[in-house]
Amino acid sequence: MTQHYEHLGIFSDLVEEARRQGPLYPVASPGPETQALVREVLGFCRGPEMPLDVRPERRWERDGLAGEELSWSVGYGPRTHAYLLRPAHAREPLPALVALHDHGGFKYYGKEKIADGPDAPPAVLVAYREQYYGGRAYANALAAEGFVVLVHDTFLWGSRRFPVETMPEEVRAAAQALRQAGSGPAWGMSAEIAEYNAATGPHEHTVSKYCNALGTNLAGVVSHEDRIAVNYLLSRPDVLRDRVGCLGLSGGGNRAALLNATHDGIAATVIVGLMSTYEGLLDHNMSHTWMFFPFGWARHGDWPDLAACRAPSPLLVQYDLEDDLFTEPGMRAADARLRDHFAGVGRPEAYTGQFYPGPHRFDSEMQAAAFAWLHERL
Repeated sequence: MTQHYEHLGIFSDLVEEARRQGPLYPVASPGPETQALVREVLGFCRGPEMPLDVRPERRWERDGLAGEELSWSVGYGPRTHAYLLRPAHAREPLPALVALHDHGGFKYYGKEKIADGPDAPPAVLVAYREQYYGGRAYANALAAEGFVVLVHDTFLWGSRRFPVETMPEEVRAAAQALRQAGSGPAWGMSAEIAEYNAATGPHEHTVSKYCNALGTNLAGVVSHEDRIAVNYLLSRPDVLRDRVGCLGLSGGGNRAALLNATHDGIAATVIVGLMSTYEGLLDHNMSHTWMFFPFGWARHGDWPDLAACRAPSPLLVQYDLEDDLFTEPGMRAADARLRDHFAGVGRPEAYTGQFYPGPHRFDSEMQAAAFAWLHERL
């Protein structure tokens, strides 16, 4: 008897047909073969992947931290802007982290969602951090604990966002109508920001189609830009090259999984609020970013397989048990699959899965646990 899927309705038997057409989510074990498959699926991974024309923009010192705003070119589109944070009085090279901003349906800002620069954060980001980050810029907190921390805008966000006038007219009109019909923007954001964020939802579908037509996908382009950022960090004399990690919540956790899978210089990875089997998503929440669905990957493996393909490189995954983006069975199944992968390479202790009560977030308790884990590994 065909399982009924509410989202598919009279097309529920599409799932069975997909399974008949070939394997779905086969186990892809860690190792060079799976790593090569990930790169093949993502595309956009050839060449030296170094930032071009790196420029210092601003410097500041506050709260015991030295900060730099940097910019560079990735070879297409506007310049990438980034914050580099480090303890102000450190004299020796330090372990380092790439902190990856989230998706959040909030593309107007990127790095500023998780890092304070030279200026006070706008009120909308103060409210945003209260909901998702325990009310603080966690990248600055990490730097205060003795890390060099790089936070950069990636493709579609902040300095790398598409100007609204380049979006299709129907997308802009629909976003304006949606915003006007709603009960008001979240977190007290301005109408300009609210309408921009509303437009970027459907616009991501358009960009994803362009990426596919160009032989890659959104995950591939974002991961390419994230590797460029890592390579910049590795080029700095104040960084210990063998002690570089990455972390992020939600879309940032998505990026962390991709970065860990595709950059051999990543020595430890923290994924927060972005782990499930694909099976666990069926008939649940399929509104995730296209970064979570690299085209064709489901015929090679599952999402946990991609995240673990460099095992035993240390991996911490933090799960929110009341996360409305995932089901608990999907998260538990992903945790079991990750444990099997790390046990299979003889290093079960290199994977840590932590489950927390509550909704989608990276709060102060979770941050403290992640920071302690990173100190041990880096």
